[in-house]
Amino acid sequence: MIRQRRHPSATERTTRLEAFTDGVFAIAATLLVLDLTSHAVGDVDTDREMWAALGAMWPLFLNFAVSFALLCLLWMVHVRQFEHIARVDTTLLWLNNGRLFFIVLVPFATGLTTEYADFLAGRLAMPVTFFLAILLSSLQWQWAVRNREVMLPDLTAEDAAAYGRASLSALIIGAVIVVIAPWVGSAAFLLFLLDGPLTRLLHGRG
Repeated sequence: MIRQRRHPSATERTTRLEAFTDGVFAIAATLLVLDLTSHAVGDVDTDREMWAALGAMWPLFLNFAVSFALLCLLWMVHVRQFEHIARVDTTLLWLNNGRLFFIVLVPFATGLTTEYADFLAGRLAMPVTFFLAILLSSLQWQWAVRNREVMLPDLTAEDAAAYGRASLSALIIGAVIVVIAPWVGSAAFLLFLLDGPLTRLLHGRG
């Protein structure tokens, strides 16, 4: 049984959380390649057949590249958040754990999308997993902003709001991707290229 030695509202430094989170992201990104290594190329007798077999694997390569790129972007968001978050509490720790829950599901979701693209659940696996990871990341930042005096002592309210708009932009795009992915597949993730313009639009309205 785990004994509570500290008050639930107490805060602590971020070092161990950052190390654990970095490790989870690294493992998830590494596990992505298992879909490629476990896929049998098949019997080939000529270079032409080899190139044809590799070409037939394009859905695997595409989904691997998309998932790896999005994992890198989510990790970069984590890095930027914790450039400013000085202390964490129990709530923020669990929000971060919730985000990591979906991060470790990314290799599984990527495999589902690749192997079962003919089914709605398969086409939704990647978009829903990434959307929920983005949602937890957004909630984590909102909680830090709510406790800005303790958790974000060096960040002004204006800067905190700017980061919040960037988070909202990613959340909106992620939701749209979930809606359209069943029809356009992994190409829906190209919408993240609009993240910058949408963030600036939200800034203008803010």
